[in-house]
Amino acid sequence: MSDTAPPYPQPMHRGAARLAARLAILGALLFLGVAGGLQLVRDDLAWQQATLSQYLLGPYGLLLRTMYCLLAVAIVALAMGLYVQLAPRARSAAPVLLLSTGALALAGVAIGDSWLPQVAPDFHRMFHPVCAITAFLCVVSGMVLQAWRFRLDAAWRHRFPLAATWSVACFVLLWVHALWPPAGHGWVQKLLVALIVSAMLLAGAWLHRAIGRADDGVGR
Repeated sequence: MSDTAPPYPQPMHRGAARLAARLAILGALLFLGVAGGLQLVRDDLAWQQATLSQYLLGPYGLLLRTMYCLLAVAIVALAMGLYVQLAPRARSAAPVLLLSTGALALAGVAIGDSWLPQVAPDFHRMFHPVCAITAFLCVVSGMVLQAWRFRLDAAWRHRFPLAATWSVACFVLLWVHALWPPAGHGWVQKLLVALIVSAMLLAGAWLHRAIGRADDGVGR
């Protein structure tokens, strides 16, 4: 059986994948809108220097923490949706596990910052960076692996060059930000976050379009 021939994904799975795509798109748009808006309304922080996590505390901190958790759910949904939509030979548990671990760490950043600074400040000083580093490493690594799997599905192969270039660029920027002092400013970290979430938005749109084509094929 060819890797583009029906019967994959099944109608029930197509519905789940469609829901995942819409959740990914909605989560990415809401996160970008809220995070971007806070750069304008939080005049207590210098946007060029402050990392995005510094906006988790203070005015509108609860709103941003909520967006972190919504984004975490959307990341897991997108990973599962792509797994279902791809041809069997292109599927791999590795991107799903990496993206899900990164999403869990992202939620840990938000939830931990809601109460740990007051209850256990010393533990928070360790917990926050561990979760943040884990979130970045796992999500970006998952992006790279997921892009690599696209080449094994004829219906997704044309997405591989852009997905691979984008994900590798995020991976390189992550290490430049971490290891090169001049790139350690908050705006570089925010650029990395924006690129990651934008990639998620694009992947969600691709997934939604692929489900639409699958539905059209079944209807003919």
